[in-house]
Amino acid sequence: MGILKSFSKVFRFIRLFKPKGGVPKQKVSKKLKFTKPTHNPLIAPNAENNWESGQTFNPAAILLDDSVHFLYRAMGDDGLSRCGYARSEDGLSIDERLLYTVYEHKCAPQVMNTFSLASGGGFGGCEDPRIVQVKGEDVLYMTYTACDNGLRVGLTSIKVEDFLNQHWNWKHPKIISPEGEVHKNWVIFPEKINGKYAILHSLSPKISLEYCDDLNFTNKSKCIRSVYDGEGATKTSWESRIRGAGAPPLKTKHGWLLLYHAMDKNDPGKYKIGAMLLDLKNPNKILYRSKQPILEPDCWHDNEGFKPGVVYATGTVVKDNILYIYYGGADSYVNVAYADLEKFLQTLMA
Repeated sequence: MGILKSFSKVFRFIRLFKPKGGVPKQKVSKKLKFTKPTHNPLIAPNAENNWESGQTFNPAAILLDDSVHFLYRAMGDDGLSRCGYARSEDGLSIDERLLYTVYEHKCAPQVMNTFSLASGGGFGGCEDPRIVQVKGEDVLYMTYTACDNGLRVGLTSIKVEDFLNQHWNWKHPKIISPEGEVHKNWVIFPEKINGKYAILHSLSPKISLEYCDDLNFTNKSKCIRSVYDGEGATKTSWESRIRGAGAPPLKTKHGWLLLYHAMDKNDPGKYKIGAMLLDLKNPNKILYRSKQPILEPDCWHDNEGFKPGVVYATGTVVKDNILYIYYGGADSYVNVAYADLEKFLQTLMA
């Protein structure tokens, strides 16, 4: 507990000196027509709950029973990341938010590490969840960054029925990336490809996939080997350094829609979001790619917080032909942006 208390003191000290931004309230992208509503953020830190008193950001999102369900990353003064739960009926406002955590990655204090300090400002736990339901299954799979002997990728699952009834009977997590290496932003496709589960584990911008017969990972020594090379991947200035995939891919009639995070080497303090369309049968093949960011940190809730200038999309939902992108703003808030799906795809393919 002594180590944990020391982390907590350092974490509170860091928050005292976090920079502030000063930008216009909200705007609509004139080219891509994504709207950021004026009532953003959807979810903000709750000072009355210690576990989410500091930051609430980077949400997983899934549409079930016509409601959007969120698992968002939350942090309090102890510097540990946990998952909170919220629900929206219209995709634009919160109708329910639980006061307790619904998922935690247990890790002994002595193996906590400072890798996570640059990963949203924490010292351990469950970071940046993504959740998906594979077609034909009654299970939700969640990947996340597990602060467990490094920044590794955790995988857990829960029955859809349990999830909807708020019975948080998560399966014991598996660590599916190698020990001693830093890996983040792994996403599972919501449909099998050629009869196998598909996990996207690197984007640089080359698509790196692992195909699996199952997602059990019962052999502890079985890990997915992944090599990241996002440096100098493209000459386009806004994405000269690609960070990784955003939300799990969405299936459209034009291809798999994949969001990703990128940075400009000349403006390294900002994260921006791009989009790709991947071939439905061979998702290693990129069909179309955005020539400009589809979302940028251009509102106060993207620029005032723990890490100003960051937009980080980890959840997408299509509801009534509208594409909703749920993202973390400034590593502090859960925000939403939305657009007509087909119009957006036509713009992407133009």
